Amino acid sequence: MMRGMSETLAMHETALSDAGTITEAVAPLMDEDSFRAFYDRTSRSVWAYLTRVTGDRQLADDLLQETYYRFFRAGAIHESESHRRNSLFCIATNLARDAHRRGRDKHLVELPDTLAARDNVASRAEGKTDLAKAMSQLKPVQREMLWLAYAQGSSHTEIAETLGVKTSSVKILLFRARKKLAGLLRGEGRKS
Repeated sequence: MMRGMSETLAMHETALSDAGTITEAVAPLMDEDSFRAFYDRTSRSVWAYLTRVTGDRQLADDLLQETYYRFFRAGAIHESESHRRNSLFCIATNLARDAHRRGRDKHLVELPDTLAARDNVASRAEGKTDLAKAMSQLKPVQREMLWLAYAQGSSHTEIAETLGVKTSSVKILLFRARKKLAGLLRGEGRKS
């Protein structure tokens, strides 16, 4: 599934040693223990997000590592844990969009059982397939927005910051994405 934390830290150390030394701006902001704790708190949700929006678990693994690498290298000062998390998701979103533009994303993978709950295993599998197919027909930004809102529980402000849209636009964009997804699930406008 995901690469280990030690591999991520080794990648950071290698990149920093290749560049010379850790800069004064980066070193005091997040030491190894702080970074490790932040990674442990956030890596699963970032990986799940990347898997959902790219549809490729291996690509999500690669993008996850690149996300933390860029986050660490940026050396930004964050006002709060929420701000730090939003910054991380913003980096992940940009990397996923870049991968999409390069054509590296594939079809969406199945959703976890908790997101496609049904009465029995067969209908649960059918529900996952239908939802995955419908999600794959949405624009990437619509998938990103729906995932952040409903799987991550992000606020409209957090979604706006992560996706680079106006906060006042999030409500209508989410409405349109939900409406389009509902239509696709009902069989309206399916691609052949």
